[in-house]
Amino acid sequence: MTKSELLQIAKPILFNGDMVGAILENRKGATRRAVKKFIPDDAIWGYTVFTPKGCISCRGTFADGYGEKFFRMPCQPGDILYVRETWAVRTAHRFDASANIMFKAGGRETILTFPNGGSDSIDRIVYDNFLRKWDKEGRWNPSIHMPKEATRIFLKVTDVKVQRLHDMTLDNFLAEGVTLRPEAFNDSENAYLQAQYIFAEEIWDKTLKKAERELYSWDANPWVWAIEFDRIYPDDMEG
Repeated sequence: MTKSELLQIAKPILFNGDMVGAILENRKGATRRAVKKFIPDDAIWGYTVFTPKGCISCRGTFADGYGEKFFRMPCQPGDILYVRETWAVRTAHRFDASANIMFKAGGRETILTFPNGGSDSIDRIVYDNFLRKWDKEGRWNPSIHMPKEATRIFLKVTDVKVQRLHDMTLDNFLAEGVTLRPEAFNDSENAYLQAQYIFAEEIWDKTLKKAERELYSWDANPWVWAIEFDRIYPDDMEG
């Protein structure tokens, strides 16, 4: 599929610069996101004949007693995601209504082209408004505001499940982008503890807002969506 075709079906996902770098280096094939709803201590996750499409069932003792509630999953196996990351306009070309986009994580730039090029006067207005808002010299723009057409990374979801953060294995830590020196693997227990520390300090807790830390920090052991993915390349983009 071409980039344009993928964007028609893709969902956005945000990553910070370190994690984008890990994806580009083929060190990251998984991510975890906190389940930000009340979950009972005796929660049992699974599926029943009544579970709506795109959801997972949670049985347990809620505020209104024991019962079953359905949680909508952020994505499903087979879904296509496009990565939003910290970005900036390097050069802009008003005549053909395009801009060269660079990324804080480094790597290859991409080109953002507005529909119909520079031949449509309405496009010119949209383009000029875009430049006035975002083309600030030396300023990096937040990932959440990156136009989807500027994306350079597409991911295909291979698995989604719910788990406690502390249930992660050494392989899970490595799939999240944790790197260890080769000698660390001489002792599997030591490798696990090192990987756990790096993940907790440098990947998980580092991404949380101050108001979220009490509920979702590593020490809080929250329920999380564990998402596994493969990177895919549009037919009209170089790998």
